[in-house]
Amino acid sequence: MKKILYIQTAFPGDAILSLPALEKLKELNSDSLIEVLCIPSTQEIFSVAPYVDNVLVIDKRGKHKSFLALINFAKELKNRKYDVIYSSHRSLRTSILVLLSEVEETYGFSNSAIKYVYKNIVKYNLNKHEVQRNFDLIGFKYDENSWKVQPKLNYSGDIIIKVANFLNKIDENKIIALAPGSIWATKRYPKEKWQKIANYFLNRHFNVILIGGKDDEELCESILQNSTGKVFNAAGKFSIVESIKLLSHCNLLISNDSAPTHFGMCAGIKVLTIYCSTIPQFGFFPYMFGSRFLSFDDLNCKPCGIHGYQECPLNHFKCANELHEDGVIKVAEEMLNE
Repeated sequence: MKKILYIQTAFPGDAILSLPALEKLKELNSDSLIEVLCIPSTQEIFSVAPYVDNVLVIDKRGKHKSFLALINFAKELKNRKYDVIYSSHRSLRTSILVLLSEVEETYGFSNSAIKYVYKNIVKYNLNKHEVQRNFDLIGFKYDENSWKVQPKLNYSGDIIIKVANFLNKIDENKIIALAPGSIWATKRYPKEKWQKIANYFLNRHFNVILIGGKDDEELCESILQNSTGKVFNAAGKFSIVESIKLLSHCNLLISNDSAPTHFGMCAGIKVLTIYCSTIPQFGFFPYMFGSRFLSFDDLNCKPCGIHGYQECPLNHFKCANELHEDGVIKVAEEMLNE
């Protein structure tokens, strides 16, 4: 059986956006074994992806951090005797792994570190969506609409039951999910604006669920405490896959330019993404189910970086402060009524 390794060792959002490529890779190689190399935080995503046969984990911040550990891990990859490697991750560490694996047929992006490690170099087009770029990597041909493939996951009975128990006392006909967190401060729409958005929909008799990771618990709890109605804080209470299943019961997700945007698409719901210091042209905007995005672009300083910073480099944060919450609410209402 032909063995294919797909490498994606970036953040959870990037992992979700790899799922359409893995689906098409399986279609193109139906009789092949497809394995994914990822990091610990994204293992659960690929473990329940229907088109992935096996998941390998590299802990690049833990036990595989040292160069010697990297060399030993590369030996393990070599021993697995892959026929093909596709690497959507572009770091130096990944290129070294691919080089030492001694696999003949390899594919990597043109902006990868040591790109000549790869036998086949694929152009990384900054003007495309990340899903399109991943399709380019595996050689899948698409048109203007066929690239818009929903990321798919399988859910265990335990996950379904856990989410059902959480929603037991919530009216599922009217739920708005808000994702106010991000690891980058300049990607976070200000808390007081999230507060006004939450209170608006509470006054419209919607239930509001706040989602996020452990690092977002305090932020979400603060919004809950200052709310005018029933707000449910799910931050830190659900894993990534559980959060996606939870989102599938919501009418709409409003999120920063962060991983929850992609969780919402995977859940099959409309997503409204707010761009502060970043821009949708980077290729990570929501593209399905009537989703939209908002960005205040009348600034010479935007974007200030591809990821963001822990504080505004110019100390004014106009990209967020000038994007009025009433505009967010207006678009959200339009999306709900479509």
